[in-house]
Amino acid sequence: MEAITDTNNLQRALKRVCSNGGSPGVDGKTVDDLKAHAAELEPTLREQLLRGSYRPVTVLRRSIEKSGGGTRDLGIPTVIDRWIQQAILQVLEPIFDPHFSTSSYGFRRGRSAKQAVEQAKVHIQEGRVWVVDIDLERFFDRVNHDVLMSRVSRRVGDRRVLALIGAYLRAGVMVNGIVMDREEGTPQGGPLSPLLANILLDDLDKVLERRGHRFCRYADDCNIFTRSEAAGKRVMTSVREYLEHRLHLKVNEAKSAVDLATKRKFPGFTFEIRKGIVRIRIARKSLERAHDRLRELTGRTRALPPTALIQELNPYLRGWLGYFSLAETPTPFRELGSWLRRRMRQWYWCQWKTPRARRRQLWRMGGRTEERLRIFSSARSGPWHMSWVLNDIVPNDWLHRQGLLDLFATYQDLRRGR
Repeated sequence: MEAITDTNNLQRALKRVCSNGGSPGVDGKTVDDLKAHAAELEPTLREQLLRGSYRPVTVLRRSIEKSGGGTRDLGIPTVIDRWIQQAILQVLEPIFDPHFSTSSYGFRRGRSAKQAVEQAKVHIQEGRVWVVDIDLERFFDRVNHDVLMSRVSRRVGDRRVLALIGAYLRAGVMVNGIVMDREEGTPQGGPLSPLLANILLDDLDKVLERRGHRFCRYADDCNIFTRSEAAGKRVMTSVREYLEHRLHLKVNEAKSAVDLATKRKFPGFTFEIRKGIVRIRIARKSLERAHDRLRELTGRTRALPPTALIQELNPYLRGWLGYFSLAETPTPFRELGSWLRRRMRQWYWCQWKTPRARRRQLWRMGGRTEERLRIFSSARSGPWHMSWVLNDIVPNDWLHRQGLLDLFATYQDLRRGR
């Protein structure tokens, strides 16, 4: 606890919490409020933490939609509790992380989902083409406090720290203004939760290593690679038994399966095998989500300047490419870029609401004859059809000159720079 309450550690934690931002907790205090009053709060907090008298505040629960459907409950601690949790994390992470499995990639410094996908590719290339895809049902909501704390106490002997972590686990949650007690789970939203999740699931990692399995785990998503379906089914049975009886966790039967690796996704990617060579591909659902987001941004009724629309599109495209450029199949990038440009032409057409406005805009953008302009500006075809008609007048290079990111060209540049 002395290390947690050290001035330098608290200052680093404060800086990290303020840079992360986030919503206020039940007290309504923002990170700006915390930053303004941290200096006067620090001595009191230090004294309470060292004495073991600090009590966490109730967590605010918010439900958000998951990209794959359904909802996820987030627990939002107050900014002061986020500050303390971050300070705890900074001391405990160097103690636990060096002992974690090399096959664990989620919520760890210097490790990423993309590294997990690349390692999965290695396992498949070695002939382990069957995957035991394990998804844990509402993992953060089902963590057993006693099981977790027994794992934490293996490396932490300070009873004040153990008591404080236990208090965070048991802190009530506020749902629609009503405070509810919590007997299991760790709130997904606090800085400490990812580390606690890895501490608990590291037991699973160690069991898999002792049994000689090849696997990749990213948070609560674990893929174990085998050479046959029969072997995969045996592994699924034994792992399910271990999770449920030893860690008190439940496997999500609807999302877990033993299947060919080319038919599963992890995380956001899948694989293809051609002539014995394994290649990383974007999963179909990941492409669908990208289409949905771009469709939302380029909606016909969105009335805003073209430059403003492009300024919204480009950050999303860069972030999406930053992750999915790991894929080794270029066709989806070419097709998505082509589809987006057609969406942009449709959007332009819908902004030119009258024949006169369309005639004027088309003339400015390179129309050749009055007759052609009249036909285009009075066309009764739908906007999606007209987006194809506009190919010559609103060509690709013109859209890119307006600032729209060239998805396929950028993908190629990122691949060459790997």
